[in-house]
Amino acid sequence: MPRRRIGFWYRFAAVLCKPPLVVLIKRDWRGMENIPAEGGFITAVNHNSHVDPFAYAHYQYNTGRVPRFLAKAGLFRKGFVGAAMRGTGQIPVYRESTDALSAFRAAIDAVERGECVAFYPEGTLTRDPDGWPMTGKTGAARVALQTKCPVIPVAQWGANELLPPYAKKPNLLPRKTHQVLAGPPVDLSRFYDKEMSPDLLKEATEVIMAAVTALLEEIRGEKAPETPYDPRQVRIEQRRRTAAQEKAQAQAQAHAQARTHAQGTAQVQAQREEGQST
Repeated sequence: MPRRRIGFWYRFAAVLCKPPLVVLIKRDWRGMENIPAEGGFITAVNHNSHVDPFAYAHYQYNTGRVPRFLAKAGLFRKGFVGAAMRGTGQIPVYRESTDALSAFRAAIDAVERGECVAFYPEGTLTRDPDGWPMTGKTGAARVALQTKCPVIPVAQWGANELLPPYAKKPNLLPRKTHQVLAGPPVDLSRFYDKEMSPDLLKEATEVIMAAVTALLEEIRGEKAPETPYDPRQVRIEQRRRTAAQEKAQAQAQAHAQARTHAQGTAQVQAQREEGQST
């Protein structure tokens, strides 16, 4: 299937975005040979800065296969931003959908048309304290297993040094280097033609995230934690600790009230006994 033309809007966005990116960050880009020349495919990319979608789009734009990112459907309705989102072929995600697969129907259609769909499987900026990829959501795996398209793992590092996660001001100096490494397709063949149960999707997602993490280890020259940061488990643990603290506080308060009551009772009894003795 032939690749889609880049088109006016993407070229226009490149004219606007590439000059400041070239000025702000140096580039160490590898693995472009793993980006398929033809046909639909998915890239699974780690996410550690609000800047990295632009920096990563610059990388992939230079391969000739522009990425179609998933974004909130509401962004497509707003003036110039909406026109640019529609014009560059970004993919609206209708979060109100109750059918997990139909929420990604547009992504599936894009892959089947021969597009590249770029997924941030983590779903948000990483919350890992050291910037490693978190556990992933199953959207990329769903689309990959539905279409049997190649899944290209991609790791990036450096945009987070320019603008750390959740920071409000960029750190411009010294000039940062944006490192990108794309790997060969992830082998998901053992998951094909099986029921897409939650367990199967979770396992396929873990395989994708492991490939992304291994590439980031190569970029950073260090090992990632054995267990990826899991925001859901962290929230559960935080709620458990909060509940335990509240229970302990309630028990302490009850004990204090009981002691106060006992002391008051003892004082009344002592007063009665003193009155009787007189």
